[in-house]
Amino acid sequence: MQSIPVDTARLGVLRCAITPEAKISNFETQEVKKDRDGNTIYTVAVMVRQDGRRISVIEIAVAGEPKGIEEGQILKVTGLTAFAWAMGDRHGISFRADAITPVHGAPAPNKSGGA
Repeated sequence: MQSIPVDTARLGVLRCAITPEAKISNFETQEVKKDRDGNTIYTVAVMVRQDGRRISVIEIAVAGEPKGIEEGQILKVTGLTAFAWAMGDRHGISFRADAITPVHGAPAPNKSGGA
């Protein structure tokens, strides 16, 4: 599988759509996926919006639990790579990152609906 580096600076603002969740490798046993070093793999759903285009949501896998991430918060994604995959007649692109961290000083929107 070929890895393709992704220039996150060209993706615009990256916001958390769904907070980190452990990736399940076996849905029958609920076994979580681990990397070769034994770290749990987490996925974070990230909203991407480039200059006036529609919003896309991508799931990014990362080893180890990203800390301090809330829905709506602006994120910094380090070492993002894309991987093309195919299984039978199914195919797609998956994303992995070295790290996903919240951007400090950029709070998440107020969820209470008030000001």
